[in-house]
Amino acid sequence: MKTVNIHEAKTNLSKLVEGALHGEPFVIARAGKPLVKVTMLEQEPPRRLGFLEGQFTVPEDFDTMFADEIRELFEGREDDRIEPRK
Repeated sequence: MKTVNIHEAKTNLSKLVEGALHGEPFVIARAGKPLVKVTMLEQEPPRRLGFLEGQFTVPEDFDTMFADEIRELFEGREDDRIEPRK
């Protein structure tokens, strides 16, 4: 197993981590004394995509839902508008 000092690990961290991901763990040492072992995690990260699949439905008019109400909030109702002076 490869042993590197802290300075070398800081300088080459990306390469060392890439190696660990390909099954080449390494040890980081200070003054020749091993401190930590870096190795690939055996677990895959949890998959979040699709975790609520089938739990709800999206209405067909989702993009236009409440459009009239939202327009009223910004512009006011037709009968509430004040006509500009002429």
